[in-house]
Amino acid sequence: QVQLVESGGGLVQPGGSLRLSCAASDRTFSSSAWGWFRQAPGKEREFVTAISWSGVSTYYADSVKGRFTLSRDNAKNTVYLQLSSLKPEDTAVYYCAIRPGGTVYTRHRYYTAEGDYPYWGQGTQVTVSS
Repeated sequence: QVQLVESGGGLVQPGGSLRLSCAASDRTFSSSAWGWFRQAPGKEREFVTAISWSGVSTYYADSVKGRFTLSRDNAKNTVYLQLSSLKPEDTAVYYCAIRPGGTVYTRHRYYTAEGDYPYWGQGTQVTVSS
């Protein structure tokens, strides 16, 4: 059974930075697209960012564009989400997910729906507060 394990969450002050990691137990997912979602208290889970299997293509939600950076290391079967210039509204549980298709978009849309990603991690808490 595939396991995704997130790490790196914690408490940070506004304007600060964190780096989240997500490692997969199965090396076959080096050919998959990876995504990150987040869920704030009382809100629905929302898309944050995604990266293609090669790492060439990335896509970001407008709310994090320019502040978050997603990268991957296929040799380690791990993706990294660098969170910078954090704001209190970034407080949420962050989830990584895998999409075996490998791409982050089709001709019609980007893959930003929860249903596009069949495999999920357990989540890691990020709290931005002074």
